[in-house]
Amino acid sequence: MNIIIATHNQGKVREMNFLFKEFIPQTYNINLLSLNDNNYSCIPEIVEDGNSFKANAIKKATLTANYTEQIVIADDSGLVVDALNGEPGIFSSRYAGENATDEGNIEKLLEKLNNVPKDFRTAHFVCVIAIAAPDNLIGTFEGKCYGMIGTEIKGNNGFGYDPVFIRTDSGKTFAELPHDVKNKISHRARAFEKASATIEKYIK
Repeated sequence: MNIIIATHNQGKVREMNFLFKEFIPQTYNINLLSLNDNNYSCIPEIVEDGNSFKANAIKKATLTANYTEQIVIADDSGLVVDALNGEPGIFSSRYAGENATDEGNIEKLLEKLNNVPKDFRTAHFVCVIAIAAPDNLIGTFEGKCYGMIGTEIKGNNGFGYDPVFIRTDSGKTFAELPHDVKNKISHRARAFEKASATIEKYIK
């Protein structure tokens, strides 16, 4: 069975591959694909114009499922910073502009938090996973991960805001943690853990 991960982001693709191995029995014959695969290069870019993580995840999953006629898993995720009234939120990937890089987004975030004391730099990551088949939304699942925003970039692993997001229980940024450790405790892992029973039930 083919399951498509509705993203071009290779970081997300790597995490999803890890999570399938972690939570879905390997006895199932699942072929994981992404929008980077040649068969799906013709799918038009889906505009993320929803007003919530859930709305964007549903849109990506359902439209991709209808284009491909396959089961699709899509997620929308981002960083919510308390001192910035929830920014960057659903605009996390384009915080510094439509064609923003991870570096540009982090730079803008750190600039806006420049005068915010350590104890007030609380934040959390949010991930909503949507699962869809053609003309059928199967379900949505949310996960969160809490921490703080550091004052400087640390670590070479991860992507997005990982180099400045510090897990309070470890004192390290996501980008300082080994991939297998981060992928077990992340917001995406929490959402996928909730989704795994539905995925397994649907593919039996």
